[in-house]
Amino acid sequence: MRIALALGDAGGVGPELAAKLLAHEEIRALDVTVVGDARVLAMGAAHAGVTLDLPVIRPDQVGAGMPAGHVLVDLANCPVEGRPLGRSGDDAGAACLQNFAAVLHLAHAGLADAAMFTPFNKHSMRLARPSYVDEIGFIDAAIGAARSGREFNVLEEVWNARVTSHIPLRAVADTLSTDRILSSLRLTAEVMAGAGKPGARIGVAALNPHAGDGGNFGHEDDEILAPAVAAARAEGIDATGPIPSDTVFVRAVRGEFDAVLTMYHDQGQIAMKLMGFDRGVTLIAGYGFPIVTPAHGTAFDIAGQGRADLGATLMAARLGRDLAALNPDRAPRPLPADWARGEVAETLLVAE
Repeated sequence: MRIALALGDAGGVGPELAAKLLAHEEIRALDVTVVGDARVLAMGAAHAGVTLDLPVIRPDQVGAGMPAGHVLVDLANCPVEGRPLGRSGDDAGAACLQNFAAVLHLAHAGLADAAMFTPFNKHSMRLARPSYVDEIGFIDAAIGAARSGREFNVLEEVWNARVTSHIPLRAVADTLSTDRILSSLRLTAEVMAGAGKPGARIGVAALNPHAGDGGNFGHEDDEILAPAVAAARAEGIDATGPIPSDTVFVRAVRGEFDAVLTMYHDQGQIAMKLMGFDRGVTLIAGYGFPIVTPAHGTAFDIAGQGRADLGATLMAARLGRDLAALNPDRAPRPLPADWARGEVAETLLVAE
């Protein structure tokens, strides 16, 4: 079992969290390939107050014969001397993009069983690459995915999947369709079955107040969401809804649902972070290997202070490990020659 770990934004708590994770007794027992700049990891270790001693290898030394335990692939892509903490920057963003693409290639080639990253900052990444939208679009482009995955927010008591993600709120209603919602329900059921939760009960959050109140507050719930739920149930998916979004999570935490499918980003994120900010995990699924990260940001306000809480990052590593163990064995693929430094096509970086 090997996790490929991309170092996060050098201006935030990502390096500190990576160092704390690698020093954790539970994670020391795993094989971990860390990808990023050795200077950034050393800075994170200093902030965390831990000592790390990872063998450093070149990108051309990565392969089936890698040593067990923790290793660092030093891309030397983000100098830290004189770099201010607590703010975004194109240098940090460019390094994150390179680190992320590299761990995706490792997992896609079968040289890692799960991919993971400590927090990225999207502003930094857009400074480096204005076409960057979000992780889903980048993953699709990096590995040439035939099908886009979806983001899930995971707590022990409930999962949250969403139909749309990083788009403006005013665009949500126009983006929704019965087919899109049905596809999201199928993928949610598929991913949860692969995570050891077959037959998951999925509550579908309504788009409008009071689920539209019979058309008084919009027609999307009756005309778009309800047919998707009915079609999912006809396929054997245990979906219920649309349910007013101010009560669907109450019903979930009381044990009625295993997951809630929300229509847009903050509809689910607010509830999930209120329930478990320090233990929530973002899972990106649908690519044949789990991609995990703590469900919080770069925390620029406490960068460099040694105060970053490891909880969500440790939970992410555990989830990646556990999901990878449930996945069927994958046939190895050739690792691209430029896997660590190649460019990802900008024209494909579009998310919905």
